[in-house]
Formats: sequence, structure tokens, C-alpha cells
Amino acid sequence: MTSILSLKDVHLALEGNAGLVEILHGISLDVEKGETLGLIGPSGSGKSSLLMVMGGLERATGGSIHALGQDLTHLSEDALARFRRDHMGVVFQSFHLIPTMTALENVATPLELAGHKDAFDRAAQELEAVGLAHRADHYPAQMSGGEQQRVALARASAPRPQILLADEPTGNLDGANGAAIMDLLFGLRDRHGATLILVTHSTELAGRCDRVVRLRDGHVDDLREAAE
Repeated sequence: MTSILSLKDVHLALEGNAGLVEILHGISLDVEKGETLGLIGPSGSGKSSLLMVMGGLERATGGSIHALGQDLTHLSEDALARFRRDHMGVVFQSFHLIPTMTALENVATPLELAGHKDAFDRAAQELEAVGLAHRADHYPAQMSGGEQQRVALARASAPRPQILLADEPTGNLDGANGAAIMDLLFGLRDRHGATLILVTHSTELAGRCDRVVRLRDGHVDDLREAAE
């Protein structure tokens, strides 16, 4: 199989109130094309920081990160933003929808920015795929948390990203909505053939991944195939 994402001796240190804080300590990891990788571990273990580094949303302070043959470590902020726009989708725990835009507009915006002429047609298709065609003209404040996360999923998948990153995608949802989002997330992966990397505290969600990486204190504590 082909590595779509490769981390070599990655470090991350951030400035805190008490000085420089080491978040990630020399992480090396390869993610294969089409794989689903779960990142688990206790709070503060570095899961979300690792995901942000993988997506170029946080810049590593040491080591190298290659995605789709590109060395993200040395790209400018503008080049990183273009790379994410063209190749990555990101789903956050807290949705990050634009409150003044309808569901349709939220999903269409990244497509428009990428220059797609059929942005609104594709956005409508993605909303239909997550069961929200009837909510296309509604604003985030008019939707439940589960519906907002569905819109966020549609927005992330609309550009057909090769890499889909999800940070606690079910963390703010109740059990029923969380289960529905899990099914949608894996369904979108299957439909578009994306490589899926997700941070989760959910053992059920982690168990659906091909492999699971357990982090502890910024180190890889365990790397294993997910249980059948």
C-alpha cells in the first residue's frame, strides 16, 4: 500500500503561561491510502495536537510531515491553506459553521473558493447525502447540534478530499446523534475513497477504524490493528 501521510520524528512545542510546553515528542507514523486511523488516549495526551499538525493547522517545531508527496513542514501559510483546500477536509467537535450563512451556503463556500462552477449543485448533493436536503435554507441557529454536525460533514466532504480529518466529531452529541454521525462519517469515506483520521474518546468509533494509535504524554504509547 501507499503512504498518503508520513510523519518522521515530529515534535510540537507551544508557548504557555509557564514558558515553552512540549506537546508532541518525536512521533513517527505512516498512514496508508484509504486507511481509517483512530487516535485515542487520555485528555492532554496530544491527540488533537497531532491531528492539527497532520493537517498543517499547527506547525511542527521539529521533524517532517509529508502528505501526498508534499513536505508540509516547509510550506508557507498560504500554500498550506491551498493544500488543505484542495486535498483535505476537516471536521471539528464544535462545528465551526458560519452563522450568517444557510446550510447550503456553508457547504458551498469552500467549493466556491476553490473555483468550482457547480458549487451550489454539489453542496445540495452533499446535504442530501447527509439527510439534510430539507434544511438547505436554514441557518445554524435554526438547527440542532446533530444537524449542524451533518452540515459540517457535508462541507468537509464536498470538495472530495483525499484526506479527511475529524476531531471528536461525536463529542458534543447525544448517543443517537453520535451514532448517526459515525455512520455518515464512514459512509462518506466509502463514497469518496478518502483516508480518514479521527480523534475520539469513543471506543465504539475507534473500534470501527482499521488501526488505532494510543497516545500518552505526547508519545505513541501503542499502535495496533483495531479489534474485529
